[in-house]
Amino acid sequence: MGRQKKAARILDTIMTNPFFAKVSPAWQRLLAGIPSQCEVCHAWPAQRLCEDCVARFARPRLRCRSCALPVPVGVTHCPQCVRQPPPLDACIAAVDYGFPWERILSAYKFHGDPGWVRTLALLLRSTPWVEPALEAADWLLPLPLSAQRLRNRGFHQTLLLARALAPEKTDAQLLLRVRDTPAQSSLGRAQRLENLQGAFALAPQRLLEVQGKRIVLLDDVMTTGTTLHTAAQVLREAGAAHITALVVARTS
Repeated sequence: MGRQKKAARILDTIMTNPFFAKVSPAWQRLLAGIPSQCEVCHAWPAQRLCEDCVARFARPRLRCRSCALPVPVGVTHCPQCVRQPPPLDACIAAVDYGFPWERILSAYKFHGDPGWVRTLALLLRSTPWVEPALEAADWLLPLPLSAQRLRNRGFHQTLLLARALAPEKTDAQLLLRVRDTPAQSSLGRAQRLENLQGAFALAPQRLLEVQGKRIVLLDDVMTTGTTLHTAAQVLREAGAAHITALVVARTS
């Protein structure tokens, strides 16, 4: 079974490579139809995450429209966003950051397993309001990585996901990471804000491409929202008309 799982990972990596798009449609359909073992319940044959596990662990939830935290029925914005509205017009999350998504996203980001991108892209596209947000967007901007972090990981996980969602709207050179910073996960909220000061900027020669535009900012996990808010503020100051944050998982 170990060999089968390894083969499935190799296949997923091949299919997420940009060169796969050049393969004939017949071969693409053939490769896409090859089953694998579900990483969660170990059902065989299945996709990398079987339909039963998606139905069980990706149930839609009512969320705050501004920060994607869960809210009760009849509530559209959480108390924090009412008191202090973030620099986002909308925020959409597919799932809560917990089992099995914590393990899946860790494998995707930190353990050299980009084959998860197809599953995560499908998860996002199946989330309410994501398709309309992508269709209305002028730009889909993945949160940029610093050069040092990109070297450490070997690939830009959010850019890969953006290209799987809307390749014709994805741009990795418009919003830039101009300063490397310590990992946000080890810091408190106030420290996170200070840590990210001056970390993002727009390409100077392309400022006019943001004015009056609808932009979707993409990230994999949203914790306090500090990173997304800092990037959104840069876009807001450049004249963006509407900013939606889109994330795979939202911590509670």
